[in-house]
Amino acid sequence: MSAAPSPAGFVRRPVRHLEAPVGMAARLHALRYTLARRAVQLAILVLFYGTLHGGWSLLGAPLLAGNLSASEIAGVVPMADPFAVLQMLVARHWLAAEVLAGAAVTLALYLLAGGRSFCAWVCPMNIVTDTAAWLRGKLGLGAAADLLHLPAGTRYGVLALALLLSAITGVAAFEWFSPIAMLHRELLYGAGLGLTGAAGILLLDTFAQRRGWCGHLCPLGAFWALVGRVPQPAQVRVALDDTTCSRCGDCIKVCPEPRVLHLPQVATSGGVLGGECTNCGRCIAACPESSLRFALRGRLVPATVAGAAGSAAADLAASSSGASR
Repeated sequence: MSAAPSPAGFVRRPVRHLEAPVGMAARLHALRYTLARRAVQLAILVLFYGTLHGGWSLLGAPLLAGNLSASEIAGVVPMADPFAVLQMLVARHWLAAEVLAGAAVTLALYLLAGGRSFCAWVCPMNIVTDTAAWLRGKLGLGAAADLLHLPAGTRYGVLALALLLSAITGVAAFEWFSPIAMLHRELLYGAGLGLTGAAGILLLDTFAQRRGWCGHLCPLGAFWALVGRVPQPAQVRVALDDTTCSRCGDCIKVCPEPRVLHLPQVATSGGVLGGECTNCGRCIAACPESSLRFALRGRLVPATVAGAAGSAAADLAASSSGASR
């Protein structure tokens, strides 16, 4: 395939796809972000479990006490789920100052990490949904096999419904039936009926709709997507070097939220700004040209700026070459 000129005046590289890794080192490199996410998820679970059952402590205080809804690190740093706190406030409950402070700490953390980083790097349900995606691939189930066709915006409707029910019932509605909370409790306190929620999501994502839970229904993911839309210069984003991107589409194929990778739009902004991006790193690992990477939002370079810089560098190189003859 011949290379095509880019809007910035560059000639794009011919399209090529990422080659299958050969050897253990190459396989581990290809899976580096998946392995890192699993390490973080398991480390958080182990810290909760060890503190609860093993009495792990730091400076004489429980190392990580509580759960994903509300916890405390070493008896000093409070953390709380801002969405759970929001539901409680809508339900007209007075909350302790440390709970509000914990929600503020957690919110500030994900404003920098990218809101939906929670979904890919912390949430235990991510392991279930990734397993379902793997099963779909093994079974050869494409979009045509889906039993449901929910629009991605459905989760925002579920978010609004959870807040409405919280206001009507006076309780944090989603926390009562959250499969995420049930799975986390089961992992900490022992297997029971709570695992049926995880099994249901596994079946949903495998047979009913690709990424049905995380991509279409989860109100917690919708909340973090809204947080991810808040612009912060120090926020972690996926950056695109448009001068090296050949538009092979490999990144879109592996993305759990492929609509955030509309490449012309991403090129214009210099990176993925959509709140739905989970910062999972799959697209970075799948890019054959290494055109994608993590960067701070304030350091993203739009395609037009990158193109101008590249053109200037090319002109300088050409003039230097001519002068040396």
